[in-house]
Amino acid sequence: MSQHVGYRDLRRTEAENYARDFVPVIPAPLAADLIELAAPEPGEFVVDVACGTGVVARLAAERVGATGKVVGIDLVPEMLAVAEKVSASVDTPMEWREAPADALPLPDESYDLVLCQLGLMFFPDRSAAVREMRRVLSPGGRVAINVPGTMPRLFKVMADALGHHINPDLPGFLRGVFSLGRDELRRLLRDADFQHVAVNTAAKTLRLPPPAQFLWQYLQVTPIAGLVMAAEPERRMALEDDVVAGWQEFLDGDSLVVELPIITATAQE
Repeated sequence: MSQHVGYRDLRRTEAENYARDFVPVIPAPLAADLIELAAPEPGEFVVDVACGTGVVARLAAERVGATGKVVGIDLVPEMLAVAEKVSASVDTPMEWREAPADALPLPDESYDLVLCQLGLMFFPDRSAAVREMRRVLSPGGRVAINVPGTMPRLFKVMADALGHHINPDLPGFLRGVFSLGRDELRRLLRDADFQHVAVNTAAKTLRLPPPAQFLWQYLQVTPIAGLVMAAEPERRMALEDDVVAGWQEFLDGDSLVVELPIITATAQE
């Protein structure tokens, strides 16, 4: 059982696992691209919606500097606590607020830039969330959003194995991750009266940990973690064996390499 890495460190909080295991391999590389696209400027006020543990917010803070301001908003207080802890030494004024994306606790027309990374596809009311983004933007303000595109085969292998070995409903979570397409994203922004809407898709090459390690690092930071870890050890081991076998085609040395399609959108108030 010691070879099945997913059975270790289950006492760590989900937020700590997320910051330690997941952020460096997927959110951090994508955050850097999103910040380059959004181009925060010194002195700007920035909102990061669904900020998680704050990787996008911290990169924005580096750009806006001490004369700017960054507010991170998330529904999960544990995520915000980790974000605040790891951002303690940042010179830029930063605030962390617990709130839903469709009811941002911010005044009208008060921010220059709204960022949202890997979150919009999960919001119960996507339209309301995008309208809130526009509401808090000052005249001429802008928004930059990214979401995953079409589900790549690497994730399909994991989804199929979860449904087969653990619970037939679990693949629905992974389908949700990849559920927001280009056309809907463009429509959401236009329906909220954003201008100069630009939506693009590009493949991001990601180098991930070895198969068994990545499988459990990923699953342990998802909402389905409890259901997976509650399954009998034999079923978890069968899940791992199937996924590791199915991921051999993505191996480069000890690492997995995946081309992840990323949809990015920008628009102006």
